[in-house]
Amino acid sequence: MQTKKKALFNVSFLLVVFGLTVYGVFHGEDLGAMAEAIRSSQIKWLIPGVCLVVFFIWGESIIIWYMMRSFGIRLKKRICFLFSSVGFFFSCITPSASGGQPMQIYYMKKEKIPIPVSTVILMVVTITYKLVLVVIGLGILIFGRGFLHMYLEGILPVYYLGLTLNVFCVAFMTILVFHPVMAEDMLLKGMDLLERMRLMKRKEARRQKLKDSMEVYRETAAYLKEHKKVLFHVIVLTFLQRIALFSVTWFVYLAFRMHGTSLLDVILLQAVISVAVDMLPLPGGMGISETLFLNIFATVFPGVLLPAMVLSRGLGYYSQLLISALFTVVAQIYYSINTNEEDGL
Repeated sequence: MQTKKKALFNVSFLLVVFGLTVYGVFHGEDLGAMAEAIRSSQIKWLIPGVCLVVFFIWGESIIIWYMMRSFGIRLKKRICFLFSSVGFFFSCITPSASGGQPMQIYYMKKEKIPIPVSTVILMVVTITYKLVLVVIGLGILIFGRGFLHMYLEGILPVYYLGLTLNVFCVAFMTILVFHPVMAEDMLLKGMDLLERMRLMKRKEARRQKLKDSMEVYRETAAYLKEHKKVLFHVIVLTFLQRIALFSVTWFVYLAFRMHGTSLLDVILLQAVISVAVDMLPLPGGMGISETLFLNIFATVFPGVLLPAMVLSRGLGYYSQLLISALFTVVAQIYYSINTNEEDGL
């Protein structure tokens, strides 16, 4: 019952945010002119964009497949693609992408994969996913001062906030993984403080749950220390994943026959949006992503800014949502059939 209520809340929240986004972006705009601009674009350039989205989803499945092998677990790549699709779908529709990993663990359990193993693998995926984004964000901040002032003057506070939150998140996760004893002590002391301030009731069950969760971080630390080569390969694959998704906007740029802005600048501008919205509690950064696009890509897409945003977000987020939704349905059907067959034996 609780799960159904949570699912209903997530869907309702998604629809509300989507409705507000549509209203905020298109209110007062000439939708006919926008539709005409989209029709006049070269659709052939959008096909590679969709392929990059598929590559983005497939990239995580290869990371999962590769890390499973390091645990001695042999899975077919298509099964890992289903895991990846499930993760992206539920991440797209839940606030702060909070629903992706629990659902991945749920489906991995159907393959008899131990929860501690799946949890460690997904923890490494999360750390590297955010780490790559932080490295790109800091790289822009340190080496791209001219770039920042050319394109981002109007949204620098949002960018700095997003980067700070991501840096803090990666730093905190690193402490949890490599200094679990210190992290547990800090969290328990923080809990004691909240209890003394009467902001939280003292519950031993909560403390035990915290201690149990810290075991995941200990296991993750042990895995990373023993598989440094695997970690390096995962970081490289994650970097390629990120760049692939950021490159989708470049094909939108080509579709509108634009010129004058380099591929690198387009990729970095899209990376800026990801840095800014990644930690915000909105499904897929919906609303804020569209607003930032309209702000920082104004000089890149003169005359077709709104149509370009529609195609870029349509490919980068909504096609990802639809593709991952399709394969989530496939996963559900596949495991329903398998469960029925096992029950019949």
